[in-house]
Amino acid sequence: MSSYFTDLAQQYIDGEWRPGTGSWDIIDFNPYDNEKLASVTIATADEVDAAYRAAERAQKQWAATNPYTRRGVFEKALRLVEEREEEISEAIVAELGGTRLKAAFELHLAKEFLREAVHLALRPEGRIIPSPVDGKENRVYRVPVGVVGVISPFNFPFLLSLKSVAPALALGNGVVLKPHQNTPIVGGTLVAKLFEDAGLPGGLLNVVVTDIAEIGDAFIEHPVPKVISFTGSDQVGRHVATVCAANFKRSVLELGGNSALVVLDDADVDYAVDAAVFSRYVHQGQVCMAANRVLVDRAVADEFTEKFVAKVRTLKTGDPRDPSTVIGPVINSSQADAVSGVVEQALAEGATALVRGTVTDNLVEPSVLTGLPADSALLRQEVFGPVAFLVPFDGEEEAVRLVNDTPYGLSGAVHTGNIERGVNFAKQIDTGMFHVNDGTVHDEPIVPFGGEKHSGIGRLNGDTMLDAFTTQKWISVQHGRSGFPF
Repeated sequence: MSSYFTDLAQQYIDGEWRPGTGSWDIIDFNPYDNEKLASVTIATADEVDAAYRAAERAQKQWAATNPYTRRGVFEKALRLVEEREEEISEAIVAELGGTRLKAAFELHLAKEFLREAVHLALRPEGRIIPSPVDGKENRVYRVPVGVVGVISPFNFPFLLSLKSVAPALALGNGVVLKPHQNTPIVGGTLVAKLFEDAGLPGGLLNVVVTDIAEIGDAFIEHPVPKVISFTGSDQVGRHVATVCAANFKRSVLELGGNSALVVLDDADVDYAVDAAVFSRYVHQGQVCMAANRVLVDRAVADEFTEKFVAKVRTLKTGDPRDPSTVIGPVINSSQADAVSGVVEQALAEGATALVRGTVTDNLVEPSVLTGLPADSALLRQEVFGPVAFLVPFDGEEEAVRLVNDTPYGLSGAVHTGNIERGVNFAKQIDTGMFHVNDGTVHDEPIVPFGGEKHSGIGRLNGDTMLDAFTTQKWISVQHGRSGFPF
């Protein structure tokens, strides 16, 4: 594992590993023990330009390459992930503070998405469309957009970088990837190394480790990329969308959430508790689909609350390298402070702490709060940490209103003894995804993934990748001669 952090602490531009030329370094720390893992001299706007130009040069030949040849790269990349699974898992634990369980979860999904990329290379199909003009043949081609810029987050950096990078490449595009500053290796240069070793031609995938303090909007304003795929907060997503629109490029935005897990009066309470605890506390709650709010019908609220609190008290917080650890560190000290601030604000507003976890450095123990005022802003915002809000309700109608009372619309879940009741409930929720009798945290390679409202624009996965990373081109052929009015 350690060689990843020494060997890959560079920029990867035009098929070459090179140091950045910026005036300062991004220091990569282990969030559990603050060990320095790597130091990366940042990329400047000139290097961003070099990366995009390299992708642009390499893309034409790649797009012309037989898709059966292209897919071989992804087959090899998948084999490499399988061979290197232990080292990649160690890197996830070290750089993210992810637990062993979380690393296994992320790697399982990464492999599934690489398998889908293999098939995606062969997915684009053209069409011939009828014309009202005699002798005219209308051909519609599905072609790569050219170059895609990808900005990935810190919480699932390996998966969420691959999730856009692999499909964009499979569909014939070049890519420039900018990983989050807290995860430059797992979310960035490790992905580049994987594809380099899988035989991807140089220049097609470039990784720039940098910061907006250095490059400003250069990554998203640059004239070469036609699509920017961004995963992160809605505040930054709004800015990305604005800049993209001003520069006539598409944005695919996978943003934050404020998902609710709803327990109706006929739910299997024990099962609902298991689903809710996982949905709130997986990866320390640093998941966009996490159940920020747990809504429980008053008919079962006492039983659910007692069992939920009891289960949360069993969650072990500590060293993510320990297989028995469920709650590892949050990504950095500012995140730890933000989570502490949420708890303090909730208590100041009159909430009751059924469980109040302590904070030691970046280790934030889980908290469970109830009695938050209905008008509290905390119930409508994303909380990226191990804090659950329990909210009682009276009947389905009130539950629907409470679930929808947020600017976000990403995921959610409902628990009920009647599946069709659950489906009917789900139809009333303004989200991109909703799950009946399950958790809120799910991703699969061929279902449309994305949100409504402030949770994003566009979808990823399966056929929606074609909409994200290709465009359509109409070429007409006139057999015989057209008639013109003059």
